[in-house]
Amino acid sequence: MKPLAFRMRPKSIDEIIGQQHLVGEGKIIHRMVKAKHLSSMILYGPPGIGKTSIATAIAGSTSTAFRKLNAVVNNKKDMEIVAQEAKMSGQVILILDEVHRLDKAKQDFLLPYLENGMIILIGATTSNPYHAINPAIRSRCQIFELTPLEDQEIKQALSRALIDEERGLGKHPVHVSEEALGHLASSCAGDVRSALNALELAVLSTEKNEDGEIHINLKIAEECLQKKSFVHDKDGDAHYDVLSAFQKSIRGSDVNAALHYLGRLIEVGDLISINRRLLVIAYEDIGLASPQAGGRTLSAIEASERLGLPEARIPLANAVIELCLSPKSNSAYKALDMALHDIRAGQIGDVPKHLKDAHYKGAKSLGRGIDYLYPHDYENGWVKQQYLPDRLKKKIYYTPKKTGKFELALNQVYEKLMNSKL
Repeated sequence: MKPLAFRMRPKSIDEIIGQQHLVGEGKIIHRMVKAKHLSSMILYGPPGIGKTSIATAIAGSTSTAFRKLNAVVNNKKDMEIVAQEAKMSGQVILILDEVHRLDKAKQDFLLPYLENGMIILIGATTSNPYHAINPAIRSRCQIFELTPLEDQEIKQALSRALIDEERGLGKHPVHVSEEALGHLASSCAGDVRSALNALELAVLSTEKNEDGEIHINLKIAEECLQKKSFVHDKDGDAHYDVLSAFQKSIRGSDVNAALHYLGRLIEVGDLISINRRLLVIAYEDIGLASPQAGGRTLSAIEASERLGLPEARIPLANAVIELCLSPKSNSAYKALDMALHDIRAGQIGDVPKHLKDAHYKGAKSLGRGIDYLYPHDYENGWVKQQYLPDRLKKKIYYTPKKTGKFELALNQVYEKLMNSKL
């Protein structure tokens, strides 16, 4: 017997539960189906939220023939068969699971058929397509993100399965308590497949009572819904969400949240991403407010690499707590970004004559430009002189923050220099 989650897959777009931002009335996929004008697409999101089900429902809502393949299991020859069918019928919808696992040979074969529209690709993946899918494939597809189902939507799917006699459990004399139904819906972390299969296990493994009925209570539901696998793996899209939350928690000085996300990253063993992100944070978010934090973070990273997990968590915890509680400043890289923005917009201008390299222009010794004032010739090392090109001479990029002692000291020097130029 096929699992309940497989049997209950929607056959048409109207049977889809959740993902209303895509399949709801007037939304993009609903409009595509209604107009009978599908384009190739990639559906991505966490496991068990209906990617393949939606793909099948979309295909089932059209009169176009469709075939289902898996990028890992099926080979190029299988795709050639689909292509031959497309040539004969004019068009075929190809539902392709694990689309991010396409190798180069399969990609090269598919591209011309996607280009001319003979094959409409509906790819499904748990990986972020912007990171995991070849740009050539990606550029020929619409990309749609699916989200975990809400508890109420999962309860709707469970209730539908309980009354459906053809595909579901409607032929069984089952009574499920509200507590059990609520537990199945809320404890599967948005994974409707997990909830449906746990419900089926509960029904098939529970003996009938004297009245010939099957009663599923909270205890049975808890036993049948096994502990869900960890909420993300280091290749999935959720991983990037955790990394983002990790940095934002440190930036927001929330020690407990930062340690929580650090723990999740350690649990999947992604030491490389942790260390890279910590080093970025030290300079992007702490910056000049506490410059020594960068060096100490690098030391913690080097220690974690030598130790390896699980001991690596010890120096990492130290680094995370210090970065959380350090003063924050993004003034340095923001100043550079402003300068880069001007440069890329063509705001450049000619280098002032007195700053130009004078080695080959008959100027004075030491490569000093004509009329260049050498700061070391002056007592305090400051000299009033234009350095920016004429068209940018009044431009100010750096705005100091006053969140740490180091940058406060820099600010005092900066203000004196700026006032001397007025």
